[in-house]
Amino acid sequence: MNSKINLNDSWTKYPVVAFDTETSGAYAIESEIIELGAVKWFDGKIVDRFQTLLKPSKLLVESNIRIHGITNEMVNDAPKMSEKIKSFAEFIDGSILLAHHAPFDLGFLTIAFEQNSISFPQTFNLCTSLLSRALITTTNHKLQTLVKELALTGGDAHRAFDDAYACMQVFFKCNEKLAGELIPDDSLQRLFAIQGKDLDWKNYAVLTAGDPKLVTLYNACAHETELSISYLSGQTKGAQRKITPLGIVRNPDGDYIHAFCHIDQTRKRFYIDKIII
Repeated sequence: MNSKINLNDSWTKYPVVAFDTETSGAYAIESEIIELGAVKWFDGKIVDRFQTLLKPSKLLVESNIRIHGITNEMVNDAPKMSEKIKSFAEFIDGSILLAHHAPFDLGFLTIAFEQNSISFPQTFNLCTSLLSRALITTTNHKLQTLVKELALTGGDAHRAFDDAYACMQVFFKCNEKLAGELIPDDSLQRLFAIQGKDLDWKNYAVLTAGDPKLVTLYNACAHETELSISYLSGQTKGAQRKITPLGIVRNPDGDYIHAFCHIDQTRKRFYIDKIII
């Protein structure tokens, strides 16, 4: 845990930043963040906000545009991530950092920090999806379901700032549940125990993880080059196969790459711990 944040403290001692990303696709490296939105709360009120579109290196495709409504025309004159990543790191530094389905957003953002040689901010990272699953009963725990069934302010779904604001409201609803316990405990340690997973930046690192395999896979993704691997699973367990890695997902439930398999002629998931290069 970083030196700015003490797990024994109440979460209310620190600024709380809820953030969201919209991306050009599902897998980091192959895809990029095209919108960043965040809202900062401290001492009982919202004190700041961050919102920007970002210009990707490749044109957006229609299937993705349909999800968030962000078009190529909208991002054509937007700044690049390299122009905004430092100010965003400063915006979230020293905060309790929230995201809904946080592993997705943290994975993209971690790689953006690494690509731009920005040190990871000192934050305590929480996922409102995990917290709400443990504390709130609803039809499901998708953000828009929570917005509807908890009567929260939703705004435009799949736009970064509005989803970030909704995420912060979910966090407050979770803490209302904890405040109603016989022995209320609003410490960060309690929230960490409820979440059940460590979402520290280091667990999403690729280029700075100190793992040569991750660096090899990153370079293959970035340049869309073929790799010959042995994969220790499946019907052809241990046999040589050619793949073209496309994206890396570091995940508390198992790190994997999404790659085009030249044997099966389709995109597939390959768990990194079962790959021999």
